[in-house]
Amino acid sequence: MMKKIILSFITSAFLCPLTCAPIMAQGVWCPDNGNGTYTNPVLYADYSDPDVCVVGDDFYLTASSFNCIPGLPILHSTDLVNWEIIGHALKEQKPKELFDQPQHGKGVWAPAIRHHEGEFYIYWGDPDHGIMMVKTKDPAGDWEQPVCVIAGRGMIDPCPLWDDDGRCYLVNAWAGSRAGFNSVLSVRELSEDGTRAIGLPRIVFDGGQENHTSEGPKFYKRDGWYWILCPAGGVEMGWQLAMRSQSPYGPYEWRRVMWQGKTDINGPHQGAWVHVEVKSDEVKKGEDWFLHFNDKGAYGRVVYLQPVDWSSGWPMMGKDGEPVTTWRKPQTAKRNGKPASSPQESDEFNNGQMGLQWQWHANYQQFYGMPTADGFMRLYTHDLSPDYVNLWEVPNLLLQKPAAPRFTATAKVRFTSKEDGQYGGMVMMGRDYSALVVMRQGNEFFLQRHTCIGADTGQQETRQTLVTLQPTEVDTILYSPAIYMDIFLRMNVKDGLCRYSYSLDGKRYHEAGEPFTMKEGKWIGAKFGFLAECLNRKSNRGWLDVDWIRISK
Repeated sequence: MMKKIILSFITSAFLCPLTCAPIMAQGVWCPDNGNGTYTNPVLYADYSDPDVCVVGDDFYLTASSFNCIPGLPILHSTDLVNWEIIGHALKEQKPKELFDQPQHGKGVWAPAIRHHEGEFYIYWGDPDHGIMMVKTKDPAGDWEQPVCVIAGRGMIDPCPLWDDDGRCYLVNAWAGSRAGFNSVLSVRELSEDGTRAIGLPRIVFDGGQENHTSEGPKFYKRDGWYWILCPAGGVEMGWQLAMRSQSPYGPYEWRRVMWQGKTDINGPHQGAWVHVEVKSDEVKKGEDWFLHFNDKGAYGRVVYLQPVDWSSGWPMMGKDGEPVTTWRKPQTAKRNGKPASSPQESDEFNNGQMGLQWQWHANYQQFYGMPTADGFMRLYTHDLSPDYVNLWEVPNLLLQKPAAPRFTATAKVRFTSKEDGQYGGMVMMGRDYSALVVMRQGNEFFLQRHTCIGADTGQQETRQTLVTLQPTEVDTILYSPAIYMDIFLRMNVKDGLCRYSYSLDGKRYHEAGEPFTMKEGKWIGAKFGFLAECLNRKSNRGWLDVDWIRISK
């Protein structure tokens, strides 16, 4: 392992300019301008339906993860601008027999994270099974097993509120696709420990035509008023609502507090109000901020930060209700003097663990692959079904979110094949996808582009052979011999177009097929990473060893 680390350092220092990126403090997208201001979005990655809680000087964010595992990502910040991934709250989704296979668009919808009496809680709606909850005392550590708080279909976007007297209330929205109605918000009482309902639900708001598609509510209490903040009008063209009442059960009066206006930030959608205690002579009562998502198509739902002004008695967001692009950073003391940071992107795989940015499309199984002791991530070829059409139903894709509109991802890999038809490589995955792979045929490898337009609708994958490659090594053993291919794979992403290239020496790169137009997945953005597959396996599995992947600007 030490030899690999030294060689990797030599390679990064002398052979390839792109390898300077991993040692920089910031990633391919840096919202921190370094002069006390920030530029939105603060997360140019698909953290849809974000929610945040504050504990002391620390902020913790989670977001929808749907069918992807590990789920419920936990991000940490000390200023709401610079974020890093510190863990996940969900290791496996249940029912296990269901989520062991990809369930696109199902699973974890719109979570809410709260801190109560020394513990962190996350509630989310599984639209097919009910309202779920996990908790922990350490957000960066292990979380307890999920608890089903309320079983049933159609309940989504739950958020708890522990009142001053210790009573706990829960607000939730409804999915029209399951319940047969939407645009209404319900409140019910939970047990004080937040694990079960002890009251029946009441409709506290009906958006009707004026505020159709009201959803994603967040529950707060401020100066004696109960507040529900929620979006309405839909993801692409919607707006933010604030509503208040003297009782958790209403009636609520409401106002629109943010809308697109003259900006290009369409449909500013659901998110989290955060109060920041400011230790400053100039600011006595603290500051208020709102994090929300904005739909960026193939890049998913990225996160914006808006100032909040309560001077009118209502939380007006952005500047006079319109979203801002550049603004003064929150005045948090803990961040002072720290360099800019961003969620993890590159991965050397040198510590025996995958980086926290990686997810599978279904519950993890050991035979998908695992890190090796000598600094590789090994993916074993997955047995495709005999009636294989495309990758949409394949669970062993190892993927991460694009973190900027423009970036280059380069990976050094070795593919080991035991028989014809085994292949592995790099993929940009979504409803449409394209992959650059090496596939064994006889005693050679074909470099191929595998592409599918309309994977989610069952369209057939197409395969184009670009070049024939000779193995870099051949086994001489008699039992289950393998042939090997060492290759560098690269994708360059620019404004929704993905261009592939390859190299045999890490210096000279050759184009590999036509540009591919990225396409989002089901409720998530496109994701990129690795695959290793096989059709009609007769002997041992092959495998893809990823030495490293480096993301650069």
